[in-house]
Amino acid sequence: MSAKYLVTGGAGYIGSVVAAHLLEAGHEVTVLDDLSTGFREAVPAGAAFIEGRIQDAAEWLDPSYAGVLHFAAFSQVGESVVNPEKYWVNNVGGTMALLAAMRGAGVRTLVFSSTAATYGEPVSTPITEAAATVPTSPYGASKLAVDHMITGECAAHGLAAASLRYFNVAGAHGAYGERHTPESHLIPLVLQVAQGRREAISVYGDDYPTPDGTCVRDYIHVADLAEAHLLALDAVVTGEHLICNLGNGNGFSVREVIETVRKVTGHPIPETAAPRRAGDPAVLVASAETARQKLGWQPSRADLADIIEDAWAFARRTDSET
Repeated sequence: MSAKYLVTGGAGYIGSVVAAHLLEAGHEVTVLDDLSTGFREAVPAGAAFIEGRIQDAAEWLDPSYAGVLHFAAFSQVGESVVNPEKYWVNNVGGTMALLAAMRGAGVRTLVFSSTAATYGEPVSTPITEAAATVPTSPYGASKLAVDHMITGECAAHGLAAASLRYFNVAGAHGAYGERHTPESHLIPLVLQVAQGRREAISVYGDDYPTPDGTCVRDYIHVADLAEAHLLALDAVVTGEHLICNLGNGNGFSVREVIETVRKVTGHPIPETAAPRRAGDPAVLVASAETARQKLGWQPSRADLADIIEDAWAFARRTDSET
């Protein structure tokens, strides 16, 4: 059955892909985004668009909305370390205002874009939802604070909510893909080398206790991620806060990613050695068993080459439009 949803941050990478999936499923979508990091052209055709802040969501939310999918957040780990107040004001304060607006409008369903950064440096992998949450950055701490806030909202005010904790999201969905300024994610950075936009890719540490000495990460296709959000809308229960990790359960090393980009693009990708970055765990791999059991979710695009091919197609499309 079709319904009307508000997608905050729907002009950004993941928000735009989820908005597109909602529209494809026959739902009515309104995107709320202040365009501080998003792009107006990323808002899918067919979605209504409001340029505004989540702090002012009460101006637009009304009982006609069946729920909110909340992606509006600052997400640069390094920036959060040097400018933590920006993250507390927006990610935490903004979400507090959004929850109040939802309460006032009687909108009682929420799917929240959380992150594996809430766990910090894991003791063991694969990481389950029972793992200790010890974030190592204000970004991760801000997302964890929101998770706690949502738990309280569910218990006190009957919200039905899910927090989906992503690992490394990559790939693209047609015209909707990843572009950040500045870019900090490995796959788009390596693709920039293939595009001639950067001379080489830096490999931060090659002496980790992994098969090839470089860090291992769990990559999930953004379309698989979007499908989990639609499933979560149907799975949430009044008064309960469901937390699910989203990942493929498989890890790929930095060198494996670089080599796969070489094969997909046909371009040589020069590497430069760089020192380890503080706080970079050797291995981050998710256990998504809870998502499989509670959401009925099964990622179908787990092949690294397929993920990179979609990201490469989007990167070339974006180049041709600029």
